[in-house]
Amino acid sequence: MEGHNLHHQQQQFHPQNMSVNVDAIDRFPQWSIQETKEFLVIRAELDQTFMETKRNKQLWEVISNRMKEKGYHRSPEQCKCKWKNLVTRYKGFETMEQEAMRQQFPFYNEFHAIFTARMQRMLWAEAEGGSKKNKATTTHSSDEEEDGNDQESAEAGSGRKKKKAKIVSTGGGGSSSSNINSLKEILEEFMRQQMQIEAQWMEAFEARENERRLKEMEWRHAMEVLENERMMMEETWREREEQRRIREEARAEKRDALITALLNKIERQ
Repeated sequence: MEGHNLHHQQQQFHPQNMSVNVDAIDRFPQWSIQETKEFLVIRAELDQTFMETKRNKQLWEVISNRMKEKGYHRSPEQCKCKWKNLVTRYKGFETMEQEAMRQQFPFYNEFHAIFTARMQRMLWAEAEGGSKKNKATTTHSSDEEEDGNDQESAEAGSGRKKKKAKIVSTGGGGSSSSNINSLKEILEEFMRQQMQIEAQWMEAFEARENERRLKEMEWRHAMEVLENERMMMEETWREREEQRRIREEARAEKRDALITALLNKIERQ
């Protein structure tokens, strides 16, 4: 009887364990590079919306649905976790040189484009004299990048970031002004660095282009010299052939004259 009960319990629990293992495997399939790039394209298109809204749960659902349309079945929570992990990796590589970063982080160009566009939008908002509401939204979006800020999350870290966003949005007189000035200085410094990097890149590009032009000119000159030498050698060969032909004709004429003279002499004899 006990053996029968034990066998019955094994039959009950064994399928459940199998189901858990299968679900665990199917629930977290590995992200391919192409899938991640498609995900970043969708996330970049909605980046401004993420910055302007406080409730982003529906936005992650939109991203999940658009991923399904492309043939990738990812839940909103998986998309959110993937974004947080990629942002963490990107920030960990920020101190490295761009070339090394591109080699170790294959999504550098996508993140660079997203954050550059975001900084430009923030600077434009500052230049146009954006309202406090826009500034509060910008600050909230920055917090969302670090922790995936979600109003429906009950974690302590999320509550702390909400409190920070609330303080900045309500404005505290001199403190709010100092924070805005600090943010503006950071953005201006970032844009100066970007312009400096672009200028250095342009200088390097122009130097490489000039070097390529010089090499191309040297190659063309060398080819012209070789062509001239070939033409001179061909002309020399033709002259030699012409002289040889003239000598051959002269020898043939002399030979014919000797043979004719010999035949005439024999006939007279």
